[in-house]
Amino acid sequence: MASKRVPTVTEIGPGTSALQAAFCDYVPRVFTRADFRRWTQWGEWNNDYRAFAVVEDGRVLANASVMRMRLLLEGREVTGYQLGAVGSLPSERGRGLARTVMNAALAHCGDAPVLLFANKSVLEFYPRFGFEPRRQTLFSASHVARPGGTTAPRLDLAEADVRARLRMLSDEGLPVTERFGARGTAASWYAANGFARPLRALSDDAWVFAEVEGETLFIDDIFARAPFDLRAALPRLIDRPISSIQFGFTPERWWPGAVEAGEDMEADLFVRGLTSPREANLFPVMART
Repeated sequence: MASKRVPTVTEIGPGTSALQAAFCDYVPRVFTRADFRRWTQWGEWNNDYRAFAVVEDGRVLANASVMRMRLLLEGREVTGYQLGAVGSLPSERGRGLARTVMNAALAHCGDAPVLLFANKSVLEFYPRFGFEPRRQTLFSASHVARPGGTTAPRLDLAEADVRARLRMLSDEGLPVTERFGARGTAASWYAANGFARPLRALSDDAWVFAEVEGETLFIDDIFARAPFDLRAALPRLIDRPISSIQFGFTPERWWPGAVEAGEDMEADLFVRGLTSPREANLFPVMART
């Protein structure tokens, strides 16, 4: 009896344009809201991002990607990885391809800590690879503010110089949280997919992803070289009065009085080889891939 052939896994990185194109074709067929085409065209795919794919006849059938990250965990910086774009084409499911690419991706990660965010349909899949679920907590604050001062201008990440400046602030500036966060994040991926709230410049060295919805200001991330008075800057970020703020990260640095506002139900966090912070935390939404 012939043995079952093990699928070959191909590693896709920067500089492999044909394979990148095949990967970009694969993603929207599996994840209806995600698309890597614009992010790739922007030149944001660098050596930190690797896709491990089963490729046949020029098509990606299954994939598990890893993003190397400079994770912050209770003030310590460690090298870790975040998994994303894990799955297989609907027509190829049941062949064990997702398991094959997961094993290849995790082999690349070695003993480093790994995290991922999963949707509700695959919560039983990741524990098979040693992942454990971790609670994520929302944070909010009651705060009344009105527009005032010079409105912080809106920036366009389609412009190469804006992306370069954002990378610099992410690499060299303050991490938005040291409880559980990251430096050098792929925030441009969110913008390329149309997920990001507007990016506004309070100064050359202080940029904020934020937008008012109803009477709440949603602050998704802050990229700054040095601490500044966020409370005093709020009137420049809003176009109408607000009564509350919701944060897309653990705001221990920027708003110490923020309170827990329930569990984050948007995506489920799984970790492997990573000790959770002792206190409630929210991994920054702009650092998720």
